[in-house]
Order: sequence, then C-alpha cells, then structure tokens
Amino acid sequence: MSDEIRTYEKQGFGNTLEPKPPYGLLIIDFVNGFADPEVFGGGNIPQAIERTKEALALARERGWPVAHSRIVFADDAADRNIFALKVPGMATLSEDNPNSAIVPELAPAAGELVVRKTVPSAFFATGLAPWLTQKGVQTLLVAGCVTSGCVRASVVDAMCWGFRPLVLEDCVGDRALGPHEANLFDMRQKYAAVMTLDEARRAIG
Repeated sequence: MSDEIRTYEKQGFGNTLEPKPPYGLLIIDFVNGFADPEVFGGGNIPQAIERTKEALALARERGWPVAHSRIVFADDAADRNIFALKVPGMATLSEDNPNSAIVPELAPAAGELVVRKTVPSAFFATGLAPWLTQKGVQTLLVAGCVTSGCVRASVVDAMCWGFRPLVLEDCVGDRALGPHEANLFDMRQKYAAVMTLDEARRAIG
C-alpha cells in the first residue's frame, strides 16, 4: 500500500457508499464531438460509449429514470462564457451542430430527459436535480465523458444535491488516461461509489 493511500485511509476517506434504491441513470455528453478524436475525443471514450449501451439497456429494462446531457451554446455564441473562453471550440456546439448531437447508439427514448448546458456540470442552472427528485431517485448511476471534466463536476454536484453518485468506471471515458484514472481515484475517495457495470449489477441485485 502506498503512503498516499495510507494517508487517505488514516484520515477517513474512501468509506463505502452503498447503493440505495430507487435508481436513476445519467449519461453525460456522449455526443458526436466527444466520440471523435479529431474534435474533442480520444483516449478510452469509444470503449466507454460501447459499454454504456449495456448500462442504458439495463436502466430501460428496469424502468429507471434516464437523463442525458449535451453542451449547447446559442447559434451566435451570445451565451459564450468562461468555459468557452478557456476552450473556444465549445462555443461551436450549437443546437444543430452534428457534433452536439447525442451519439446514435445512445439516442434518448421518449420520456428520457435531455439536459442542455453550457458549463461542465449537468446540474448547474438546469432542471436535472428537481426532475430526479420528482422521480424519487436516491442513487444516480453515472456514465459519460470526460471523467476529469463534466463527469467529475456533475458527480460533485449530484452529491451536493443529496443524491448517491455511483460512477460506472467502465462507462466513463477521457481523452487521456492519466486524468481519467486520477479522477476516478479522487471521486472514489471523496464523492461517490465507483464500480464497473458488472459490479454495480451485483450490488444493486
């Protein structure tokens, strides 16, 4: 065991966060632009998208509430913000830009919420939290990209809203594996349960 892990354990981090029904699924920003390594993608994002197909099928089979998020700026970028100043290409993700469209294999079904956002968190200034509350969700399974950005921001906000985040580690991806692994570690220590999809299935029963 490394000295770093010992420090976390000694200070009481990394406690178990047991899944508790009812469940919901949030799929963050699996859109064409993030699936394309020439735009915003790369790393293990394609594998995460493929695995998330199974997570989505499970949620639909069990009748869980499902929410998706997209980054959507105004056509004229009138709502350009600090996020878009830091990453200017984000402002090109307008409603009708194909890069902002959810990948076809994860296309939302009727009754699934689609959250449009201009910042990393799917909760910030959106109706996601009250929608999940209305549905009675206690544990929110999380898939999407990127692990170090919009996934982490959404997981932290989910915890702040009182949901139990359960990050599906093989259903989240990043354009670089270093930030992906580091942020999974950090979320596991402080904010969420982190499990593979198979582990989550077993834990949920």
